Amino acid sequence: MITFYKVFGGKLEVVESLEQLDRKSDIGWIDLLNPTPEEDKQIEQFLELSVPTKDDMKDIELSARLYSEDGAEFRTMTAVSKVHLDDPVKTPVTLILTPNFVVSVRYAELTSFKLYQQQALKKGGVQHAVAEAIMLDILEAMIDRLAESLETLGNEVDDISGDIFRGKRSSSKGKTGMLQFAIRKVGAKGELLNMLRESLATMSRLLSHHYIHQTDEHEPSKMIRLKMQTLNRDVDSLNDHAAFLSGKMNFLLDATLGMINLEQNQIIKIFSIAAVVFLPPTLIASVYGMNFRHMPELEWQYGYPLALVLMVICAALPILYFKKRGWL
Repeated sequence: MITFYKVFGGKLEVVESLEQLDRKSDIGWIDLLNPTPEEDKQIEQFLELSVPTKDDMKDIELSARLYSEDGAEFRTMTAVSKVHLDDPVKTPVTLILTPNFVVSVRYAELTSFKLYQQQALKKGGVQHAVAEAIMLDILEAMIDRLAESLETLGNEVDDISGDIFRGKRSSSKGKTGMLQFAIRKVGAKGELLNMLRESLATMSRLLSHHYIHQTDEHEPSKMIRLKMQTLNRDVDSLNDHAAFLSGKMNFLLDATLGMINLEQNQIIKIFSIAAVVFLPPTLIASVYGMNFRHMPELEWQYGYPLALVLMVICAALPILYFKKRGWL
């Protein structure tokens, strides 16, 4: 699907067809969402350049993601799309910058693009009628969305932390089950965080490459230069926050595993104490269960109750000793 936009009156306006756009005089944005080969060919003929395919966009080499060709700049980054509520996936996004148009090529719905569309279609949504400024506005929307995702992720991690350290469970089984569930949640959030950090890394690389390329080609305007510096600072701050969240999740994972080990050790401890407590009575019962003919105690009138009392005493002594040492 292709959506055409043209800057008019300080905002973007939707254009019905490509024939209504002038490649040399109009300023606009062409958004390709899951484009077909025919749609790619249509844009290639209009702009006289080659649109990268989905396989091309998956290449990780720097030369395949950030390059100039046919008078246009090709910038590919990694974005995060949530196909389902808790099923994030990585998806490549390519921005092609020409003198008058920005072409976005993507193969997934992205909330950041929807938000930018809503903003740019309003009056005053496009402050600078320059293709490069439109591209930077799109990048800003993507960075804002990454910031929101990191903030939401941070709140979810705080909730998991509360369940781990302040959650109350009536039974050991319930607590162990909660901790095991927390490990799965921390793992899922860690996977999402890794995707967001990868997206930030590609975003930072894109902005740095674009800034260097622009300064090499010509001196960018003050507005463009300030915009790029602001976006770079935002990405750096988000990277710092993502690193903090990564450290916090590693701590939660280690703490959860440690608490599970403590629960398991407590169970082993109970079995060990039980074995020690019942060992002396078992020894006494074994002695008097031997089939020897000459055992004087077998002739005692109170031999049986005395043996039972002796068993109880032998079982009670280890318990009292363990309590005195603080092991129980």
